[in-house]
Formats: sequence, structure tokens, C-alpha cells
Amino acid sequence: MHFAPKKYYLCRPIFLSNRLMRTKLSQFSFELPEKLIAKYPSKERDESRMMVINRKTGLMENKTFKDILEYFDDGDCMVFNNTKVFPARLYGKKEKTDAEIEVFLLRELNAKARLWDVLVDPARKIRVGNKLYFLDKKGNEILVAEVVDNTTSRGRTIRFLFDGTDEEFSALLRSQGQTPLPKYINRKAEEQDKERYQTIYAKEEGAVAAPTAGLHFTRELMKRLEIKGVNFAELTLHVGLGTFRSIDVEDLSKHKMDAEYFRITDETSETVNASKKAGHKVCVVGTTSMRAIESAVSASGLLKPAEGWTNKFIFPPYDFSLPDAMVTNFHMPKSSLLIMVCAFGGYELIMDAYKKAIKDKYRFYTYGDAMLII
Repeated sequence: MHFAPKKYYLCRPIFLSNRLMRTKLSQFSFELPEKLIAKYPSKERDESRMMVINRKTGLMENKTFKDILEYFDDGDCMVFNNTKVFPARLYGKKEKTDAEIEVFLLRELNAKARLWDVLVDPARKIRVGNKLYFLDKKGNEILVAEVVDNTTSRGRTIRFLFDGTDEEFSALLRSQGQTPLPKYINRKAEEQDKERYQTIYAKEEGAVAAPTAGLHFTRELMKRLEIKGVNFAELTLHVGLGTFRSIDVEDLSKHKMDAEYFRITDETSETVNASKKAGHKVCVVGTTSMRAIESAVSASGLLKPAEGWTNKFIFPPYDFSLPDAMVTNFHMPKSSLLIMVCAFGGYELIMDAYKKAIKDKYRFYTYGDAMLII
């Protein structure tokens, strides 16, 4: 009796070393229950949950974040993004109508002229030439800005009309600004967010969003890692709103990331390279740290000092020569962050981990739980 040869059909793409095919955005979609979006941080930073994923064995373990101590030893290196979030969200009123306007500060374009790149909401009401008034808690006008240009549908360039010193202007912005929680948290910023939406090692002010993987670290945990002999290396990447911008193309090779400023010092590259050359693990904390490192890695797989702007978009297939491990949070469907994590951890393994995370009721996004990929 003759049998025709069996045909085997793959019901979904398998990414062996992330190498089989051009990656499509729709492959990174999943259904996330609204109740799993974390609105508030865990009571203690290092007591959030942590899923540990072993890329070699495929093993997934449910842990607590402070258990990260178990996975690193003397000579290993952790790389942190030391950017500091500034209070970028202002609320003002439009001239004549007194309509409330949200102004989100993106970046300072010219310090002397007090020109800023901003997003406004609702945008349809804000035109070139309009003046915006910012009031103190008593309703007194303390700051005025004028719209001087349209940049995108929501983007504007504004000039603050302020005659004081740079220090006085900076202090005024800080007193008026609110912690720029992402929109999907869906609540106004509260007093505790000033501390909790900031890593404990934040130094270099310039981000409008927190590098969230770092939010889980406490001073005590870092001290215990240090005592164990783990080396720390810091870089700076000022996180912009482009981190949260949706991807509009199905073919990921056509997606363009917003550029973000980054800096890697000689000291940082020396620390990281020393661990790598000695055969120790290099663990990158967060997708923003990973973007910076991959924007400055040499052909020999070592880290170079660098400073500038990066719009690097990491998606499968991608070869990582420097990092051995990664700490990250649980991200949005179809986001550049999830796509990068899949490039590092392997598409099937990470998407299976997300299924497990939903089943096990992990908390997602900025204030959510963590993932350690080893």
C-alpha cells in the first residue's frame, strides 16, 4: 500500500533564532484584560512579581523581584538608565475662552528664547498666535506662553514669555508641572507619583517618561547586589513620548522611531567591557538601556563611548552580541517595546510568556510587574 508523504503545516511562525521571515506587526497582537493594567505601583518597589524566562531551556518561573539576587554573581554587570523624569504635564487656559488646555513639554528647543516643543490637548482649539495662561492654586496668572508654530496634528512650538532668570523659570515650571503619567494609567498624578514614577538612581533630568524596568530596584536591593560583587554601569537615554507612539505599518522594516538623546561615558563602556571580556554576564535593565547600548556596540561586540541621538528600532531578526540578560516590564500589544523584547528573548518564548502572564494575572505596563530574561 502506498502512502503519500505527510505534509506538516505550521499554524504560526516559529522564530528559530528569530531568523525565518520578515516580521509583521500583527504577529505581536494579544488581548489584554483591562483589569491587568496597573494603575498604582506595588507597595514596595522590589516586592512586585517577576517572571524569570530561561532562553536556553524555555523554563518560566514565578518569582518576586528581590529574587533577582539569585541570578547574578561576582563580576557580573548591570546597566541602568539614569535619566530623570521632569514634571512635563502643565494645565493652562486659552486666552479669551478660558478653555482648559493640557500642555505636555517634550523638549526645550532654545533656552535663551524659552522655546519648547510641546503637545497640546485639545489640539483643534490651539492655533499659531494663541496665548496660553498658567495660574497658581489661587487663580493668579504666573506664566504666559505664545504658540509660534504647528509641528504635527497635536504638536506645537511655544515661547514662554518670562523675564526672570533661568533658575527662576526652571523652578516655576517644576512648581506648575505634574508627573507625566502615561495616558493609559487613566488618572491624575498624585503626590506619591513624584517619588514612585522615578528610579532611585535617577540623576540626569530630561525624560518625559520613566525607564520603568528600573522602578523595581530599591537602595537595599542594590546594596545587596553590590555586596555580592555585581558591578553597576550607568548610561543616559532621555525617554521621549515616541516610546509610546503606536506603530502604523504592518511591515516593521518600514517603521521609523522618534530620535532620543543618549550618552555612554568612557567609564560605563570600560565597566561593561571588563565584565564581558572576563566571561561574566551583562544584564541590561530596560528597553531604553538596550536601545542605547545597541546604538553604540562595536563590530567586535564591545561597548563604545558615544553621545548623540538614536532612532534605532530593534525587531526580529536581530543579533545581540553584548547583553546576556535583560530586565523589562510587561508591555502593550504591538508596541516597539514588546517587539524588542521578542527580538531578545525569541518570538515564541516571549509570546508564550505573555499568555502565561495573563493567565497568572501579572500586572502590566508602567507600574506593573517585571520580567527577567536570562
